[in-house]
Amino acid sequence: MIESNTKSISLVDLGIKNATVHYQLTSDELHQEILCKNQGVESSLGAIAINTGEFTGRSPKDRFIVKDEITKDKVWWSDINIPFAADKFDALYTKVTNYLSEKEIFVRDSYACADENYKLNIRVVNEYPWSNMFAYNMFLRPTEEELKEFSPEWTVINAPGFMADAAIDGTRQHNFAILNFTKKIALIGGTGYTGEIKKGIFSALNFILPVYKNTLPMHCSANVGKEGDTAIFFGLSGTGKTTLSTDPNRSLIGDDEHGWTAENTVFNFEGGCYAKVINLSAKQEPEIFGAIKKGAILENVVLDRDNNVDFSDTSITQNTRVSYPIYHIDNIQTPSIGKNPKNIFFLTADAFGVLPPISKLTPNQAAYHFISGYTAKVAGTEAGVKEPTPSFSACFGAPFMPLHPTKYGEMLSKKMKEAGVNVWLINTGWSGGQYGVGRRMPLKYTRAMINAVLNGDLGSYRYEDYHIHSVFGLAQPRTCPGVPTALLSPRSTWNNDEEYYKTAFKLSNAFRHNFTQFEEIANEDIRRGGPQRFAF
Repeated sequence: MIESNTKSISLVDLGIKNATVHYQLTSDELHQEILCKNQGVESSLGAIAINTGEFTGRSPKDRFIVKDEITKDKVWWSDINIPFAADKFDALYTKVTNYLSEKEIFVRDSYACADENYKLNIRVVNEYPWSNMFAYNMFLRPTEEELKEFSPEWTVINAPGFMADAAIDGTRQHNFAILNFTKKIALIGGTGYTGEIKKGIFSALNFILPVYKNTLPMHCSANVGKEGDTAIFFGLSGTGKTTLSTDPNRSLIGDDEHGWTAENTVFNFEGGCYAKVINLSAKQEPEIFGAIKKGAILENVVLDRDNNVDFSDTSITQNTRVSYPIYHIDNIQTPSIGKNPKNIFFLTADAFGVLPPISKLTPNQAAYHFISGYTAKVAGTEAGVKEPTPSFSACFGAPFMPLHPTKYGEMLSKKMKEAGVNVWLINTGWSGGQYGVGRRMPLKYTRAMINAVLNGDLGSYRYEDYHIHSVFGLAQPRTCPGVPTALLSPRSTWNNDEEYYKTAFKLSNAFRHNFTQFEEIANEDIRRGGPQRFAF
């Protein structure tokens, strides 16, 4: 039995015996534990800086779902949702809990989903204090009164130091992240990357909410204006979800994971933010920069001899990050719930530089682009990437979506029509040429375009106020307050029509090739939402 300030708990039912357990430590206590164990360094900003080791990002090929009576006919089994045998899970689980037995471990009770009607109680068991501090930051924090009656529904077992034997344990290599919906366990081992903890629960909710709760789970950020108007920002990592939703004039609901309910509300799954910090500056992103203080965790950043952070140094990884509790942001929505959205933004970092910086989508185009989930990889982000490469992730979060993408697409399309939402495609990538030739879209202009939408300036535009993109069929506004008119037409920024169209059709063909996997299920209206077919 483990004593805490509020109650006693037992971990015997988890198979963990004779461990020295720290239960429900505060953020300050965990901060000190990390320093005392020499597992991190206090940066000059006050935030703890840790190194996650071998893995500085998720490992999608090592994510598994136990195939059983609950999942066998519902999960979209693929190279994203990889089946794992139930007996193999049981054997591996026993090995992990034996590994944690008689060790010093850290336990936290928390929950996901800010809406009381969808609340999911979670117990997180960590080998390392910084992993437990991450759980404190990222999950919602129960009150002392709530902890007295707390009963966990899901359990996360996190053992970075345990290495699987692939030949015996059924994994691909020594690291793994496995979901078991029957036993309601997320089992993580062999990797110190903390994002696996939150994405495990996110993936579980992406199954639970649509299957049992008639609620659409979304990989998006969200904020709300002074008039109660909610905006949603979909986008893959590096496209600007956290940056663009963190707005001093709007209250932040959350930066990454949300549900859209049948009762027409949008709620945050989390209690914190997990932001990329590559090239972060106080001038460009003051809210996020200001959130990096004691209580935050910096991951895989480089410090100088005075413990100052060099945000431009990517010698460890391009995926440098910070996690912090949402209350580190001044302007937040409390509780983290908003009304039906009025505007949805699909964010893409188009490294080919051919998509408009802003365009308005028809319902068919919205469904097509949502199912496609496009962004681009650039040289240096992954080994072997020498030039811009299209990257598609269905629903802007395929690695976390256990169901077939069209299930989420149909739910989104239905909700958009019911709510009368306007959908906009925002290119936060390149202009005037592809990566290496053009330049990244200035953040101030992207913010100006989004503000023009949210302020209603673009909502009054007539059909003739838009130009229809000749390849992608997108309606791009001819003018936008606060944005140079020449920047709104990607073709005109190139000064070379032949090269522009050659590149545009190259990307168009990539879209169409990617969509072939969905064509049998997607209806004709959705298929017509895509770009033209062309071979240059």
